[in-house]
Amino acid sequence: MQSERIQPGPGQESVWDYPRPPRVEPTSKHVRVIFHGTTIADTQRAQRVLETSHPPTYYIPLEDVKTEYLFPTSRTSFCEWKGRAKYYTIKVGDREATNAAWQYPQANENHAAIRDCIAVYPSKMDACYVDDERVQPQAGDFYGGWITSDIVGPFKGGPGTWGW
Repeated sequence: MQSERIQPGPGQESVWDYPRPPRVEPTSKHVRVIFHGTTIADTQRAQRVLETSHPPTYYIPLEDVKTEYLFPTSRTSFCEWKGRAKYYTIKVGDREATNAAWQYPQANENHAAIRDCIAVYPSKMDACYVDDERVQPQAGDFYGGWITSDIVGPFKGGPGTWGW
């Protein structure tokens, strides 16, 4: 696994320039999530969470999510920066993805902008898009980063990267 920083080209960002603790920033890019042939989220009001070594995670306002497809689960997790997350199964028709979305309803003050938003694991969706570019999911099953052509790594999440 490559661990040396890739130099960003024009119009690109390096995840190694992202801060720790992570920063939340709004984006007006068009973000869409598709599951079982249904667009379950569509917004130009997403928030990006940027953290060193991770591709951005996109948080979508609940107002722009078809919440009838979200079903709470008993899973929770804790982030030292954002607080406690709760998870959702996404179910459309006869297909479901367990714990495929999460939310920080009481996110810490520095991340308050994501309180009324959800994030999804792109690896569990049919497709996720930023503008018209199909996202590549971050490796591994712990992080939910969205990789696009304007982001360079290397990215934490795959085998051999846990200690980065």
